[in-house]
Amino acid sequence: MLRWPLGLARVSWRYMWRTTPMHRTETVADASERPWTVPEDVVDDDLQRIEDGVGPLLHRRYSVRIADASLPAEQVIGRFSGDPNCGAPAEVAVFEKVRGAEGGAAVGDEFLIRMPGPWDGPVRVIATGPTSLRLATLRGHLEAGQIEFRCRTEDGELLFEIESWARSGDRLSDLLYTRLRLAKEIQLNLWVETCLRLARDVGGRPRGGVRIETHRVRD
Repeated sequence: MLRWPLGLARVSWRYMWRTTPMHRTETVADASERPWTVPEDVVDDDLQRIEDGVGPLLHRRYSVRIADASLPAEQVIGRFSGDPNCGAPAEVAVFEKVRGAEGGAAVGDEFLIRMPGPWDGPVRVIATGPTSLRLATLRGHLEAGQIEFRCRTEDGELLFEIESWARSGDRLSDLLYTRLRLAKEIQLNLWVETCLRLARDVGGRPRGGVRIETHRVRD
């Protein structure tokens, strides 16, 4: 609790003086744009599904092209799956594994994401692949939905993406995110910084900045 104000101040300062360009777009999407199906074998009463949330359904994608990377896509996701803190800025989010073996991520593993404010972010691994990791929110999370981290090679460069489908977890979260936009900017800074940290972690450099696309899906 004591380190969050200082951490947020550092993140805010870095956010204001960041020189890497951010390309943000926000559009309204048709209701035919639908989220991924949650595998039945990971569904239980603890899972906080999109239908359990409030407010608009948001489909978001953060992406960065990484030039001159020293690792292939499989190792990028492998390192991140083993320790998400290698990418996430500790001032905003700290991943603590509370279920599952250390050193990797398997379906059913759970993390508790320590975040600023009166909430933490419990999540569960619901899908894995050689170049992807997908998480779903659990009860008590700020949001209700899913998020996927993935990496692939495209035109000789790495493309790292973070894609999510989510609604606010409760009315307070909806107020902070949709109305006041405070949680929205904190979240944006978290995933933009993760994209940039991963680019540095693999010895590469972001080319063309970070792209942030938000689709507000019609009911």
